[in-house]
Amino acid sequence: MPGNASTRFDDVALISVASVLPGRVTSSDDIERRLSPALTRMHLKPGLLRRVAGVLERRNWAEGENSDDATIAAAEQALEEAGVQPHEIGLIINTSVTRKHLEPSVAVRLHHGLGLPSSAVNFDVANACLGFINGMSLAASMIQSGQVQYALIVNGEDADDVQVNTVARLLRDEIDRDSFMSEFATLTLGSGAAAAVLGRASEHPEGHRVLGGVTRAATQFHELCVGSVDGMFTDAKALLKGGMELVTAAWREARTDWSWTGMDRYITHQVSAVHTNAIVKAIGLDRSRVPVTYPRLGNVGPASIPITLAEEQATLAKGDRVLLMGVGSGLNTGMLELAW
Repeated sequence: MPGNASTRFDDVALISVASVLPGRVTSSDDIERRLSPALTRMHLKPGLLRRVAGVLERRNWAEGENSDDATIAAAEQALEEAGVQPHEIGLIINTSVTRKHLEPSVAVRLHHGLGLPSSAVNFDVANACLGFINGMSLAASMIQSGQVQYALIVNGEDADDVQVNTVARLLRDEIDRDSFMSEFATLTLGSGAAAAVLGRASEHPEGHRVLGGVTRAATQFHELCVGSVDGMFTDAKALLKGGMELVTAAWREARTDWSWTGMDRYITHQVSAVHTNAIVKAIGLDRSRVPVTYPRLGNVGPASIPITLAEEQATLAKGDRVLLMGVGSGLNTGMLELAW
């Protein structure tokens, strides 16, 4: 396989994965009611989010809730389920897109909130919706090399501000259909938090082996989806085309080292019905083995994969093969295999 972006691990396990969801449910109908003057003016039929994206509702943080506290709660749950104490954690990687400020890192607040030891390395890894897979792979490398015994990979997303700002902008008279559609993806976003504990497989036979995987880049597409708290602007057609080309190329190249056609579960990044159907068709996946959470939760960014995995774990049996698959704006793709 070309390059150095294929990785294998022989003594790393996913010991636990947990998620915390916001208490407030926001339906797509509610968002479209807020946008009704703009939809009427642009002659767009109601039900656009349901028809095109397949997103019926998403979660937003209720009063008294926030993404940082929820991430800490998810991490505490993951630690408890793993039977690992906070003082044993040697590494915490925050993989969130959401951040309230540029400096310091989000990881420092989470490190403090969890009461982790001063010896625990802590930092952020930002790579759009691929962040959690990148964080898991990086942590696995550090565990494999003996640098740390246990690692926490965490993520908390808050879509509230960007959606409020987007709705306000789309209601302006000067917004046309093209402008509306360039911000359509923002309306599918949801909030949520997740955490995973990784450790040595030799010390945790009950864990789920992290076998390794591949990453590939197509950074010529770095301008197709650009976002901030003010808004996210996307060339949806070009992004889908570029993403599918990248995924299929990575899948073909991976066949020389990996056999992923018969996985028991494919946990994909939850973007929309369009993207999920395109991935299933492009690489010939068994649709019954591709669980989805986007109809209920929307696109929760890099938290989508661990949230979906946390929900799916009750249906997995020892020996099942699971492939985590993500595509992040930029474009990058990553695939990471687990032996359940």
